[in-house]
Amino acid sequence: MGPTAATAAASPAALLPPRSFGFSSTPPQFHLRTIKTPSSSSSSSSSSSLSTSPRRRSKPWEGEAIRRGSWRGVMRSSSTSSSSSSSSPATGLPAALLFDCDGVLVDTERDGHRISFNETFAEKELGVSWDVELYGELLKIGGGKERMTAYFNKTGWPAKAPKTEEERKQFIASLHKRKTELFMSLIEKKLLPLRPGVQRLIDEALAKGVKVAVCSTSNEKAVSAIVSFLLGPVRAEKILIFAGDVVPRKKPDPAIYLLAANTLGVDPSSCVVVEDSTIGLAAAKSAGMKCIITKSGYTAEEDFAAADAVFDCIGDPPEVRFDLGFCANLLQKQYVS
Repeated sequence: MGPTAATAAASPAALLPPRSFGFSSTPPQFHLRTIKTPSSSSSSSSSSSLSTSPRRRSKPWEGEAIRRGSWRGVMRSSSTSSSSSSSSPATGLPAALLFDCDGVLVDTERDGHRISFNETFAEKELGVSWDVELYGELLKIGGGKERMTAYFNKTGWPAKAPKTEEERKQFIASLHKRKTELFMSLIEKKLLPLRPGVQRLIDEALAKGVKVAVCSTSNEKAVSAIVSFLLGPVRAEKILIFAGDVVPRKKPDPAIYLLAANTLGVDPSSCVVVEDSTIGLAAAKSAGMKCIITKSGYTAEEDFAAADAVFDCIGDPPEVRFDLGFCANLLQKQYVS
């Protein structure tokens, strides 16, 4: 099991204005800033297309990203190639690669966390069940304890729930503890696989000396189980985990990503984040980091206009969407609105 950061008590999450079922977490709006770069004496680049060196052929996924409208703005490339084979963290690669967990490492939400929540509610005879659509709305609230609290505050607390605020906090904590146990059982049985390309990209980063961490609003034990059981103990020992109540404010607040950068001893601007949701994207961008979106089952229709790149997954051969060199290239691109 990988090392974890010390935990601190969480503060209650503030509910934002209702939408649909009544739950929303609208991320702040980010706007692209026009940046002028010095023109080259040997060539000039158009602001309406991707600029590359004449000797460099664009990688397949770059063209595909542009055709799908994944890029937000026009990229101006530096003279450094995106090839990861000739780079190191000191010469262009990210200082750290930071992954969200649920929906990024594993598509856990619908058939993992949701099922475990419902099994917990059934065991406690609460008369509550979250269907697929409702759970999609609840995911707009970061954190399982916060999610349950928001739901009960909105719809009414179960008859078996205590009446005082402090007792309700303990009640929610006990439900979440049991839910985590049930979820970890699914992970230990390897019933939920890693998403395509996750292991490949992590191996590439570790081999190049790039620091790797997982930053999640989920319970630390659940995240550690995913990393240890699905990525294996050897990789887990090299991956730092920031999860659960390690920070008092959860995504879309940037606290968890800023804590990760500070703990790893890297500048936030040298980090690349892989996320799958708008609240995760908001957290990464507020932290001053590059962010790649890999859409998941629940987030495919979300607005990722602020993302640096958007893909359906990381991908394994022969359908690789991006690699570590692509991540390095993001740090050396400037976007023009």
